[in-house]
Amino acid sequence: MPRPETDIAATRTRIIAAADQMIQERGAISFTMTDLATVVGMSPSNLYRFFVSKDALASAMAEDWFAELHVIMEKLVSADMPVEEKLFQFFASRLTVKRARYDADPALFEAYMELGNEHFEVIKGYVDLADHYMASVLAEAMEDGYFEGLELDAVVSLVNTMMQPFCNPQLMMQMMHLATEERLRLVIRTILNGLKADARKINAQPELHIAG
Repeated sequence: MPRPETDIAATRTRIIAAADQMIQERGAISFTMTDLATVVGMSPSNLYRFFVSKDALASAMAEDWFAELHVIMEKLVSADMPVEEKLFQFFASRLTVKRARYDADPALFEAYMELGNEHFEVIKGYVDLADHYMASVLAEAMEDGYFEGLELDAVVSLVNTMMQPFCNPQLMMQMMHLATEERLRLVIRTILNGLKADARKINAQPELHIAG
C-alpha cells in the first residue's frame, strides 16, 4: 500500500530537521547522506526514496529558507504604496527576517550560508527571482522619474552593489550591528536622489547576485 502523503511530508520534515542539526554541528560539507540516514534511523536506500541526492535535500532546505522571503517580495511588488517606501520595505522586511534568524541561532544561520555556497547552482534560481522582484520595483521607480539616463540593467547592478550590507547574509554576519533600518532608509534615500547617469553615462556592469 502506498505511503500516505501526510506520512511522506512528515518524514521529509523530520529528515530536514535532522540535516539542520547536522550541518550546524559538522558543517555543510562534512555530513553525508549515509550519516544522515543513521541519524534519522533509516537505511541509506530508504533515505534516497525521500531525497534522491544531497542536491535534492539542499533544494528542499533552500525552498524552506526562501519561502517566507519570497512571500514578502511578492506582496510588496504588487502593493499600492509610494515607490520610495516600497523600495525601502523591499529590503527592510527581509532584513528583519534575516536578523531574527541570525539572532535565534547564529550557528545554524552560518551553516545555511555554507550549504548555499556548496550548492549554489541549487539556490541560483531563488537568487535570480529575488533580482527579478527588485527589478520590478526599480522599474516602477524609473517610471516615477528616478535614475535619469540609466538603463534598468545598470540600475539593478548598481543597486545590488550598494545594498550588499543589507542583503548579503554572509556580509550581514560580519556587520549585523551596522545593518539597521535607520541606515537602510538613509541609503535608499541616497540611491533614489543621487543615482543617475553622468555626462559619460554609466553602463551596466557584470551582474552581482545577492543571495537570500
